[in-house]
Amino acid sequence: MQLKMYAYKCTCCGELHHPKHYACRKCGARSFEEIDLEGEATVVTYTKVYNLPEGYMKPYLSFGIVKFDNGLTVSGQIEAENLKTGMKVKTSVGVIKEGVGKDYYGFIFRPVDE
Repeated sequence: MQLKMYAYKCTCCGELHHPKHYACRKCGARSFEEIDLEGEATVVTYTKVYNLPEGYMKPYLSFGIVKFDNGLTVSGQIEAENLKTGMKVKTSVGVIKEGVGKDYYGFIFRPVDE
């Protein structure tokens, strides 16, 4: 089973949203269609967090904001050794935090050349 994340396109004006809103930020309409968020994106900014809360089994995590070709920006974890703004990353969805009895899923971005 492949997990997917979605953008939500307003059926009235075409504005893209992520995460889903109850009303379009641009026109106020309340009708959306799901659009797959996949493929390549560009790292806009990032940070590394070393003091992680309970439940993370890594020494640090890299988080960033990436921009898709359609102009939508989203945030997620980035798994890359030599992280740079402007680098191309590919999109995947995976477990971002293991919980007791429940795992949490979100974006995980990896360099295109891997």
